Amino acid sequence: MAKKIRFMETVLRDGQQSQIATRMPTSDMLPILKTMDEAGYYSLEMWGGATFDSCIRFLDEDPWERLRQIRKIVKNSKLQMLLRGQNLLGYKHYADDVVRDFVEKSIQNGIDVIRVFDALNDVRNLQTAITTAKEAGGHCQTAISYTTSKIHTPQYFAQLAKEMAALGADSICIKDMAGVLTPATGFELVSRIKDATDLPLEVHTHATAGISEMTYLKVVEAGADIIDTAISSFSGGTSQPATESVALALEGLGYDTGLNMDKVSLVAEHFNQVRDKFRNEGKLNPKVKDTEPKALIYQVPGGMLSNLLSQLKEQGLEDKYEEVLKEVPKVRADLGYPPLVTPLSQMVGTQSLMNVISGERYKLIPMEIKDYVRGFYGKSPAPIDPVLREKIIGNDEVITVRPADLIAPQLPKFREEIKQYARSEEDVLMYALFPQQAKDFLGRREDPFYDVPVQKVSVKLDLA
Repeated sequence: MAKKIRFMETVLRDGQQSQIATRMPTSDMLPILKTMDEAGYYSLEMWGGATFDSCIRFLDEDPWERLRQIRKIVKNSKLQMLLRGQNLLGYKHYADDVVRDFVEKSIQNGIDVIRVFDALNDVRNLQTAITTAKEAGGHCQTAISYTTSKIHTPQYFAQLAKEMAALGADSICIKDMAGVLTPATGFELVSRIKDATDLPLEVHTHATAGISEMTYLKVVEAGADIIDTAISSFSGGTSQPATESVALALEGLGYDTGLNMDKVSLVAEHFNQVRDKFRNEGKLNPKVKDTEPKALIYQVPGGMLSNLLSQLKEQGLEDKYEEVLKEVPKVRADLGYPPLVTPLSQMVGTQSLMNVISGERYKLIPMEIKDYVRGFYGKSPAPIDPVLREKIIGNDEVITVRPADLIAPQLPKFREEIKQYARSEEDVLMYALFPQQAKDFLGRREDPFYDVPVQKVSVKLDLA
């Protein structure tokens, strides 16, 4: 009997986030959803990550309404989202009451599977989301933020998977956000995690470095249950490998993918037109389709590479690119080897940039790095050198509790601040996560004159 391998389709979230900065409106998705639902995918990733922010900031759309509209059409496939643990969809920790409310509302509005990760793999930052997702009737998949360093060994990750299982995870994901998981390591990692826990295992990678298809073949051989791919229209480069190509290759090797390839072809035809529209509008940068083997050398995600380059370009310092790239692994080692995933990738990149530009290491230190060293993001994977710690935060105390334990309940304050424009708890949560953008979005919705400039008219009366 053929071994089964299931597919998660990422085009509605990570595929388009990786290539067009999450600018795809809901109207580009709706016409093809019924076909996608009939194509045999395990799940459709369509929410979370940057979708929420982009909807209100750039598309003038309600992200909750997108979820409800998609749920109305998709009856068979699971709908999946990505959540940054205690950070939710933002860049800082929220109080437990906000996390609980957000997870409950996500499931009530149509999410089946919540993939939750922590940038530091500090499982304390996952606990509230896991417990709430399960209590609300959802499936909670905990994601290991994959990275490489002297401490991030297969044994380390297998132990992490055990801890996640003990916390109540329904499944595990190896989340390789930088596309640096090699075929050999992938095989060993999946084998060890499969030995350590009997939970379903999903593998997520990016095509950035040019090795993703080989990695998928080896993780499937090792017993992975689900892999993440993007329909060919938005595949490759900074996105995932192409759904059709990987499926056809695995079927040729005797695997049962459960996919209806005729339906999958129709999905590709639809998104080819969407891709071409973005290409013609200049919103699909050809660079996102490039292969970047330097990601393997420097262990840096593709998005971080392009971000560093654009920052240097703005300051006329493109010639410093290689120097900054070489500084990134050093800063990462200094800071206890944090995985390079949001928000740590931005923080490590900025510190590396400052070290090179100022000509002196740690002469300039962003507040976020100080907070990280103080423990406000969680526990660093490896200890931070005491001498460097003193240079960064002086004699400040390092907290050892779960960061959210220090945050008082926040929902009452958020409800009060946005009560003029909020019609629902979902509106309040939108404001909690992105205060200014949500206030503008909800303000325009409730008040047609919200952002109309006030005209000052001076009238001179001639009383002569």
